[in-house]
Amino acid sequence: MKDLSKMLPHDHPMYAEAVEALKAYHQAQNGGITGAELERLRLLAEHRFQAVTDYQLQALGGPAATSH
Repeated sequence: MKDLSKMLPHDHPMYAEAVEALKAYHQAQNGGITGAELERLRLLAEHRFQAVTDYQLQALGGPAATSH
């Protein structure tokens, strides 16, 4: 059985940052933002969620996190 104590709790700031980045992306998209700025926001949200996923996988004994 895996040690779940190493997992990020649902209220961890890392999660909140990822959710806020995704909200900012969707708000920009709905607000008509296009081009480089929208892509920047998408990449920021993607990167933050990937960081959470990488951390969780490593905490569960999965593959080592890769540099993004």
